[in-house]
Amino acid sequence: MDDIKLTGSIGAVPITEADLHAYVDQQLTAARRVDIEKFLAGRPDERQRVLEWQRQNQLLKAWLDPVVREPLPLRLPLRPEATRWPWRSLAAGIVIAVVSASSAWFVRGALDSDAARLASVKPGNLPGFAQRAAVAHVVYSPDVRRPVELGADQEQALVTWLSKRLGTPVRPPALNAIGYELVGGRLLPGDKGPVAQFMYTTASGQRLTLYVTREAAGRETAFKFGQDGSVNVFYWVDKNFGYALSGGVDRKELARVSQEVYRQLEPA
Repeated sequence: MDDIKLTGSIGAVPITEADLHAYVDQQLTAARRVDIEKFLAGRPDERQRVLEWQRQNQLLKAWLDPVVREPLPLRLPLRPEATRWPWRSLAAGIVIAVVSASSAWFVRGALDSDAARLASVKPGNLPGFAQRAAVAHVVYSPDVRRPVELGADQEQALVTWLSKRLGTPVRPPALNAIGYELVGGRLLPGDKGPVAQFMYTTASGQRLTLYVTREAAGRETAFKFGQDGSVNVFYWVDKNFGYALSGGVDRKELARVSQEVYRQLEPA
């Protein structure tokens, strides 16, 4: 939006959308907050926008707090070269902290578009965790800035972190041989606890996501196929985990990748 003018006793004071975001995030001085509150008092439409942003913050906090409170695994087994340069671990920790803080600014901008994407997913024939996997795919696979929390270049950190949160070893299958490169992964809230999502991409940019959960443990099932809008999903339960592979590829291609995922996971 363009700069908005607030006329006061000392002249015109510019109020920008960045000021309104900073007001919502409580990052302004007391004097500047007074300016913003005077501005909002005379503009109900802008005040309504600010109230909606505040509600979004509350919803995000309620949803993400269990994950945010879990520290990223900075204490990892060090490679030989890392033992010679211990400061690199500290630098990595600082980078992760900075990225985590700055990502909060992107979340608000993405929230509306995520909501629109979710609204476009029509109810399908998917049950339980498979439905949640399809929704998670719709939300995160189109994301350009931050599709994952930890990238493939931090795979060991990702494995350590997700294994700790799920309470059992979890590792992304290696799918390079069949044309899919690991993008990275993230932790998500499931129906009964944390779940893992791994994302893969082809050279052309086609993305698949693998959803791994313990909420379906104890029920052996064969491969099942379902759809939710434009998202195709193959899902199955094996031993202690439920798996769902989601993507916009056709059923035959998704089945091919699912079989490779199952082949690699079977020995575990």
